[in-house]
Amino acid sequence: MTTLVTGARGRVGRTLIDLLHERGLPVRAASKAPEELQLPDGVGAVACSLGDPGTFAAALEGVRSVFLYAEPEHIDAFLAAAGEAGVAHIVLLSSSSVLMPGAATHPIAGPHWAVERALAAAPVTATVLRPGHFATNALGWAHALRTSGVLRVPYPEAHTDPIHERDIAEAALAALIEPGKAGGTHTLTGPESLSFREQVERIGRAAGRPLTVQRISEEEWKRETAAYIPGHLADALLGVWADSDGREAEIADGVRELTGRPARSFSQWAQDHAADFAA
Repeated sequence: MTTLVTGARGRVGRTLIDLLHERGLPVRAASKAPEELQLPDGVGAVACSLGDPGTFAAALEGVRSVFLYAEPEHIDAFLAAAGEAGVAHIVLLSSSSVLMPGAATHPIAGPHWAVERALAAAPVTATVLRPGHFATNALGWAHALRTSGVLRVPYPEAHTDPIHERDIAEAALAALIEPGKAGGTHTLTGPESLSFREQVERIGRAAGRPLTVQRISEEEWKRETAAYIPGHLADALLGVWADSDGREAEIADGVRELTGRPARSFSQWAQDHAADFAA
């Protein structure tokens, strides 16, 4: 029974494709630009944009399970097409941000909240994965750390619960293929709460050179990131960081619940990605 993996260009989706393929399980990679995907031999790709309902039916033909990214714009149409195709199980990549107050209207949490609500009302078995802070978000720091060795942020002591992308993919794999693990909601985090400063220190150790953090004002940070972070999203991020400044994140055990082993450390993630931060 084929699994459709949406967001096949993303790190979690791409890792999940590899995990399914390694086990000899049929998997189909979905992307709005399938011709750009680099996939293992034998893995098919299909044009499927979650922003274009016209692509849903063909992508879902013959599919029994779906790994779904949280895109709310046409979620009702996607779920209808999945029902018509006979999809029995959807694993949703949501976010632990849905647990925050006012999640329904929050710029970060809102899309995930909307998709969770739609999925809960659909006649399909759903497994909801709520990762916390993706460790891969640190790749956004890579250019600055490579070129200057300094990360400039307003809240160096803001804490997150960084989780390795492979842990998310392995949790999804367990929900998809292991008996008794389909259904339910699982909060996934890394094994420890770390400030941005502590994360940069661990990246520096993995990269073999000293890296530092400089505190700047919110206004400076918004000016420096305006080219790629829209103002409303920048304000939302600043609010989250201000709330977590000096306050440890709550750690969950969802990775162990699904995979039977503890989550990988951020130090392990930094070692796996050391080349991204090399001078």
